[in-house]
Amino acid sequence: MTERLLVTFMNKPTCPMCEMDEILDHNDRFECATCGHEWPHESEAEVPDAARVVKDAYGHVLADGDIVAMIKDLKLGGTSQVLKVGTKSKPIRLVDGDHEISCKMEGLAIALKACFVKKVTV
Repeated sequence: MTERLLVTFMNKPTCPMCEMDEILDHNDRFECATCGHEWPHESEAEVPDAARVVKDAYGHVLADGDIVAMIKDLKLGGTSQVLKVGTKSKPIRLVDGDHEISCKMEGLAIALKACFVKKVTV
């Protein structure tokens, strides 16, 4: 079995999907400990925006107009409100930045990271 170790570099790589820096280093690839995304060591170069694919916590590709649901409770910054597990969104819009999803949940316009949601099939 391959041993998984956290990468400890001065210039730590970040996950191209969720941009977190908790990265596991395998023999031939990196793996994000947060969202599970894997990529080869050779592709540390920037991925062009045209080829950007946004995936939910379970690896399903998201597109504009999809409906997503929360997979864990998230406290909204600056408020005492919490988005509960299972809260569904209105149709989403994908945007650039570290929070890839712009949507409305419980009447609030919010930005979410894709690693905290799952795609809902209607």
